Amino acid sequence: MQTIGIKPSSSGGSGAGPADGPPGTDAWYLLAGAGVVAGAAGLILALSGAESPLRGPLALFFLLAAPGAAFAAALRGLDPWARLLTSAAGAVAVVMLVAQGMLATHRWSVNGGVIAVGALSALAFLLQWAIRSVKRMRKIR
Repeated sequence: MQTIGIKPSSSGGSGAGPADGPPGTDAWYLLAGAGVVAGAAGLILALSGAESPLRGPLALFFLLAAPGAAFAAALRGLDPWARLLTSAAGAVAVVMLVAQGMLATHRWSVNGGVIAVGALSALAFLLQWAIRSVKRMRKIR
């Protein structure tokens, strides 16, 4: 009988998986992907006006997750629990400020609120990405 040994890969990894990351990180990637899908579904359902029982919960998830993710991406220096708490508080503040601004100008609409929160979240993502890109370019020079 012949025994065949398993040789490590030539890339230096252990061969345990595609990324060879710490154990348990795949669950976080799966959870993040599910959150993106749920947020996108909430955005689509809210803007399309579909008569679905999931429209309300998924739209609320989008309204809180989009600005929360933008804040969390900008606050990479904090420990995870402080980052979570700060991004959740920031998300609630953004949604409340958008609603207050729309009510004060007598321009309230569900679609307008969803679009405004989404646009502010995208702007926050792009702004922090641009700032990091400029800092990276200054380090290279």
